Amino acid sequence: MSQITESGDVPDDHPTTGETRPTIARDRLIAAAVESFAAKGFHGTTTRDIASAAGMSPAALYVHYKSKEELLYLISRSGHDVTLRLVREGAASSDDPVEQLLAVVREFTMHHARSHTSARVVNYELAALNPEHHREISAVRRAIGQEIRQIVEAGVAGGVFHTSNPRMSALALLSLGVDVARWYREEGEWSDEDIAGHYCELALRIVGAHRRVTQTGDAMRSPLRS
Repeated sequence: MSQITESGDVPDDHPTTGETRPTIARDRLIAAAVESFAAKGFHGTTTRDIASAAGMSPAALYVHYKSKEELLYLISRSGHDVTLRLVREGAASSDDPVEQLLAVVREFTMHHARSHTSARVVNYELAALNPEHHREISAVRRAIGQEIRQIVEAGVAGGVFHTSNPRMSALALLSLGVDVARWYREEGEWSDEDIAGHYCELALRIVGAHRRVTQTGDAMRSPLRS
């Protein structure tokens, strides 16, 4: 989060990054909105809650943002854009559908664990967006799903995946990773890497791939055990 002075005021600029006062204030409000929406839900959060969490007056929010819904939209758009980029990078990392799938599932899972607070807001508060923003975010979500579905379909076409319904399998993979944000906690038994490694094994089973994941995360050819 951006620097705050001892008095709670926003400094004129950041001493190291050179961020301007309005930029720092906007970042503080975004961070406060994420925490507030995650804790209380969009409809349970007031603009006063957000401003208070950011150490500002309620009126200050409207200096930087039009509404509470605009904050939700910006949080959602940013989160979905990051996810789409991670998925595309994983898909571009190899020509082998198995390696593509492992790369995507690993990064997708770790991202939803490491950013679990914002990911809960991004994925579970969609209904609160206005119709225009909802259509825009839905288009990004479809693009994410399409990337994963193409990997599964390529694996089936190449004979390395064996699933009767690639579309449903891709949806299952998405749901598995997204739900990590709902229950993951840093103080829990498993690290983000532990979960990602196990989810890679589950992903191979979901698509019917005849490989297993080693302790180093590499895929090896081997029949999957029941």
